[in-house]
Amino acid sequence: MDIQSMNSLRGNIYEIQQNGNLSLVTIKLSADLYLKTIIVETPQSASYLRNGHDINVLFKETEVVIGTNIAHKISLQNKIPGIIQEVEKGALLSRVVVESSVGIIESIISTNAIDSLELVKGMSVMAMIKLNEIMLAE
Repeated sequence: MDIQSMNSLRGNIYEIQQNGNLSLVTIKLSADLYLKTIIVETPQSASYLRNGHDINVLFKETEVVIGTNIAHKISLQNKIPGIIQEVEKGALLSRVVVESSVGIIESIISTNAIDSLELVKGMSVMAMIKLNEIMLAE
């Protein structure tokens, strides 16, 4: 199991909020799905930071949190609903493949978490990513 792979989704820059050398960038993935990331660049220092610009959204499999449909109030803003397509259980770590409206998302989580959440193929889940774990690439 390769735990250093990257998830990659395609979107376009929807909004940029700037404070000093930091930018909070909102990326539109589909008509109703947006992700946010915070980066140490600004529109003045990075030419790709402009509204409407197509962008790749990258994040590691190990940075994807999987949640069930039980409602929890949490600070994670980046939430992508989907259906589990595959669960590959290992001794300590397991791989979960989630099909979403914006593409396939892979997550590496503990096998203990797989068992305690009773994650199985066909289950509806929420893939969540912290905003500081998302990278942008042209």
